[in-house]
Amino acid sequence: MTTPYQRQSQAPVPPQGPPQTPPHMPPQMPHQASPHPPAGSPSQPYATVGAYTSPIPVRRTHLGNAIASEWTKIKSVRSTIWTLSVMIALVVGIGLLVAATTNDTDYTITPPTLPGFFGTLLGQLCIVTLGVLVVSSEYGTGMIRTTFTASPQRSRVLTAKALVFFSLSLVTTTAALALVAWAGTGMHSGPDVVEPTSEQIMGATVGAGLYVSLLGLLSLAVGSMLRHSAGAITAMLGVVLLPAILPAFLMMSSSLDKFGEKMQEFSSPNSLAALFQIDDSLGSGWKQVGVLAAITAAALVAAFALLEKRDV
Repeated sequence: MTTPYQRQSQAPVPPQGPPQTPPHMPPQMPHQASPHPPAGSPSQPYATVGAYTSPIPVRRTHLGNAIASEWTKIKSVRSTIWTLSVMIALVVGIGLLVAATTNDTDYTITPPTLPGFFGTLLGQLCIVTLGVLVVSSEYGTGMIRTTFTASPQRSRVLTAKALVFFSLSLVTTTAALALVAWAGTGMHSGPDVVEPTSEQIMGATVGAGLYVSLLGLLSLAVGSMLRHSAGAITAMLGVVLLPAILPAFLMMSSSLDKFGEKMQEFSSPNSLAALFQIDDSLGSGWKQVGVLAAITAAALVAAFALLEKRDV
């Protein structure tokens, strides 16, 4: 007779094998790693306990990085190419045209560097327009937010814009004026022609280029303050044209004639005429350059202050 204990002990033993996986759970391969390894394990070489180390090298930025960024921007947009091309075409084209259609007898009093004056009167408007667009175009497209996100120090961004634009404008304008001055002196020479002095050549090239570039830098400051392309260009056209037109009405009044004369003396056409030394009574023109430099510096200070104060 078999007892219950004996029947339980004689029950067949199931064959030993790998553990059965329930049907609702996918089998886990022996070589499969855990989806969330602990911090500091070999599978996370850049992770540490409580901190993260980026594999990308990080270094502090400086003004040189901002200058490189602004140089990339200004040389890659079409507005720079068009405005500078039109400016060179006006300065060189009109200058060579005047030099070719005049005779040696026209330069018995004025130096043969005079032809560059006529093209510069129109070419300066291109530099004014470019100075405004360097800043205001980013506000118009909204890219200024990206610029300030990449470089949170706004004063550094405006400084880089000013340096890049002023350098490009000065080099381009001076080179165009130097070409016209060289062509004018080459076309007209002889005993009846006034030999230009070093001061006259300096004023007709570097001086005029510096004056136009400062005018463009003033436009950049106005564009930064107004943050609107059309408004800033209109304001700068008033700055350039009104001092040349308004004195004619001011000098009709005996109480305002002195003010009108001073305004006319420091107007853009008279300042450029003094730099080209068309008339000895106008002076050398460097006083006008100094006044424009002071006005531009004051405008830049105001632009920096407003940039730090206002939201984007």
